[in-house]
Amino acid sequence: MANTILMSQKSIILVVTLFALLVVGMFIYAHLKKGEIQQEAPVDVTPIEKIEDSNKYPDITRVDAKHYFIDGVHTLVGEINFPTPCDLLEAKATIQESYPERVVINFDVINNSDTCVQVVTAQRFKVEASASDSATFSALFMGRNIELNLIPASEGESPDEFELFIKG
Repeated sequence: MANTILMSQKSIILVVTLFALLVVGMFIYAHLKKGEIQQEAPVDVTPIEKIEDSNKYPDITRVDAKHYFIDGVHTLVGEINFPTPCDLLEAKATIQESYPERVVINFDVINNSDTCVQVVTAQRFKVEASASDSATFSALFMGRNIELNLIPASEGESPDEFELFIKG
C-alpha cells in the first residue's frame, strides 16, 4: 500500500510540474507574439475617415450646369447623380476678389445615415453669385478640383424653369 501511495504522490508531482511548465510556456509564447505584433505595426497610419473621404465619389470628375446671367447675378443650376438617395448635395459659391472675379463653386455631400438602399439618385443644385459678366468659374467637389461645364441659357429662359437634358 505504501508503494501505491508513493506512486500516487509521484504522479501528482509529475502532473503539477507539467501543468506549471505548460502555463509558463503559454506566458512566454504570448510575450513573444506581443513583441512580433509591435514590430509589424506600420509607421505612418492614415485614419480610416481620411481614406474614406478622399475616395468617396471617385467617378464625379465633372459637373454640368446651366448658366444664367440676369441683372448682375450668375445662377448655376444642374444635378449630380449619387449612388444613394441618402447622399444630399450642398453647393455654395465663393467669390474671390480680382478682376475679373473668380467664382468657385464648392460641392459637398451630407450623409448621416448608416445604411441606405443603393439606388442612383439625382440631386439638384442652384447656386447664385453676384459678379461681373466676365467672371470666371471653377468647381471643387469635396475639396478636390473637378471640371465645371457651363451651358449658356437661351434668351428668355429662367432658372426657375430649369429642366436638365444634357447628353454626353
